[in-house]
Amino acid sequence: MPLSGGMAADMSWMRDRYQYLKSQGLEWNPPTLESASKPRCMIDGKEMIMLSANNYLNLTTHPKVINASIDAIRKYGAGSGSVRAIAGTLDIHLEAEQICAKFKEVESALIYSAGYTVNVGLIPTLVSGSDDLIISDELNHGSIIDGVRLTKASRSVYSHNDMGGT
Repeated sequence: MPLSGGMAADMSWMRDRYQYLKSQGLEWNPPTLESASKPRCMIDGKEMIMLSANNYLNLTTHPKVINASIDAIRKYGAGSGSVRAIAGTLDIHLEAEQICAKFKEVESALIYSAGYTVNVGLIPTLVSGSDDLIISDELNHGSIIDGVRLTKASRSVYSHNDMGGT
């Protein structure tokens, strides 16, 4: 419905749709994490075993990591204020990348803030354009799908784990 005369558009359809989804049991109320994400943590007021974090080595609560984080915050603040391309690359970014490259025995390394940013940042740079073809599993992670969507490449999606089409 178009806006006219300063009146807001009728948004009741959104309320109706929400009520319908809720009646189908599709309302999403993510749990509230009330402690550090460690093997045993507090979620919604209960102690629970954390089975869904990516804190595989439990380093988020390691005293050396916590103290290094505090030292970094004292020196750099709570963040650079923007992404590296805009606010600049911190010297600790470069140092960490040099350490990773040396460890992997490669010329250089690039560190991203998350797996999602790797896929949406890297996939488009690896694909030249519309002459390329990306062959993709139908159950690839959403970040891979988004990275592919950001390219001009042709796409071919195959059934999960079945490139032969059997």
